[in-house]
Amino acid sequence: MIKEATLGAGCFWCVEACYNELKGVVSVTSGYAGGHADNPTYRQVCEGTTGHAEVARVVYDDEVISFDELLEVFWFIHDPTQLNRQGNDIGTQYRSVIFYHDQEQKEKAFAYKERLTQEYVWEKPVMTEISPVSNYYSAEDYHQNYLELNPGNAYCQMVVRPKYEKFKKIFAAKLA
Repeated sequence: MIKEATLGAGCFWCVEACYNELKGVVSVTSGYAGGHADNPTYRQVCEGTTGHAEVARVVYDDEVISFDELLEVFWFIHDPTQLNRQGNDIGTQYRSVIFYHDQEQKEKAFAYKERLTQEYVWEKPVMTEISPVSNYYSAEDYHQNYLELNPGNAYCQMVVRPKYEKFKKIFAAKLA
């Protein structure tokens, strides 16, 4: 069955690059969710006044890859202990967030977060927001498949590519 997940783990270029490689993922679209402004632009989201987070909308076949497996990748590709930031990317638009689409996703997201907290996977508390998806807007076309289309971009070389390469090593058996 085809399902959707909406995940924010800092810059959406990193998130999109990783999820695009997984078996069972049909498509990944960078976008904005969780804010109060309709159809925000990248510039508006970066100003931090819209309340939106940069997210990836992941469309997946749950007979090939489960939501649990998507969560496993989510927790790996970013630091969920950082509030409203990932590294040098600072602002609410870079928050760690899972926007669940149904009750099952909600329960799994909270259970996974609780397990990681109980196991003290990180020394600091997990700051990941878990909320119902209430809105989602696709980012501008130039943000889609960003790493693939802009491999020489300095941010991609310094931030996106290292995360992506580490992800590919750890999740090699799950790659398409």
